[in-house]
Amino acid sequence: MHVVKVCLGHRSYDIEIGIVLEQIGERFNGLGLGKKMALVTNPTVKKLYHARVADSLQTGGFQVYVIEIPDGEQYKTLDSANFIFTELLKNSMDRKSVLVALGGGVIGDITGFSAATFMRGVSYIQIPTTLLAMVDSSVGGKTGVNHPLGKNMIGAFYQPKKVLMDMNVLKTLPKEEFLAGMAEVIKYGIIWDELFFEYLDKNREKVLALDPETLERVILRSCEIKAEVVSRDERESDLRTILNFGHTVGHAIETVERYTMRHGCAVAIGMVYASQLAAKMGLCDIALPSRVKNLIKSYGLPVDLSALSKKPSAADLIDTMRVDKKVDGSKVKFVLPKKMGEVFITKQWEEGALREVLEKP
Repeated sequence: MHVVKVCLGHRSYDIEIGIVLEQIGERFNGLGLGKKMALVTNPTVKKLYHARVADSLQTGGFQVYVIEIPDGEQYKTLDSANFIFTELLKNSMDRKSVLVALGGGVIGDITGFSAATFMRGVSYIQIPTTLLAMVDSSVGGKTGVNHPLGKNMIGAFYQPKKVLMDMNVLKTLPKEEFLAGMAEVIKYGIIWDELFFEYLDKNREKVLALDPETLERVILRSCEIKAEVVSRDERESDLRTILNFGHTVGHAIETVERYTMRHGCAVAIGMVYASQLAAKMGLCDIALPSRVKNLIKSYGLPVDLSALSKKPSAADLIDTMRVDKKVDGSKVKFVLPKKMGEVFITKQWEEGALREVLEKP
């Protein structure tokens, strides 16, 4: 088992990589948790893993209630959060009760948001079951729900008590979901570690074959990078913003697609366009966008707007970008690459240049 620590003073916590679901109950010991737990999941994950997790928790002396919400980004809403609140109250949950997120990014985000706001804050634990959730959304304490006008517009920074990852769950993950997670993995190479980017290129066949040793290394390095960034800037006042590489256009794509496109796929497209924008403005090496696009494409991910159900105009996408929490003083912030492994944050981007790259066939 590998342990990565997110260092945030008295709110620090461990990411444990390589545990098995049957160990969940014992891994909760020593955290000072109450004995009543609400296990939040969706129908797909419940069918696969609920029994093993619930049995382990009950063996550990915990009383477990299951709360099931529908599967899909379109259900990451205030209505779903209110359903969770209702179930918590119906089952007499109190301030010592614990929420456990068993699922992908949607489950993790909405469970964390519910934990942050129920009785002004109760403890929660992340048990991610998708690659995307393992390398991204389960780590760092960003919680929230979507609004029809924008993704993750309602939320809170609220850290979990622990993040537990069983690599075996990835064996049952649909290929499309796994590939969506790889977009966030590739992102870490572009923003932080060129050697990691090269590793992903050289070991693509092993990654796609779910080679255990390779996959564990990929997840470990991704979590190390995110943990370091979050430890240095928890609330995205500066450095943490680099984790939004590809998300400015990506979130706009998700919004115009009414959250039917997978987050990782939208981010993959966003990373390509952000790289092309930087090159168009003369801010990075002209060869960098091709490196980014080729690796993303080699993992079976989309690289342009042709992947959308209906191609939006550049004007529509840019207008949608302006209704985003990354907007600062009416200026949209972009994360753009300087070189492989290094990015910067700017509000000084050229709208004409962005229109050109978005309209490019």
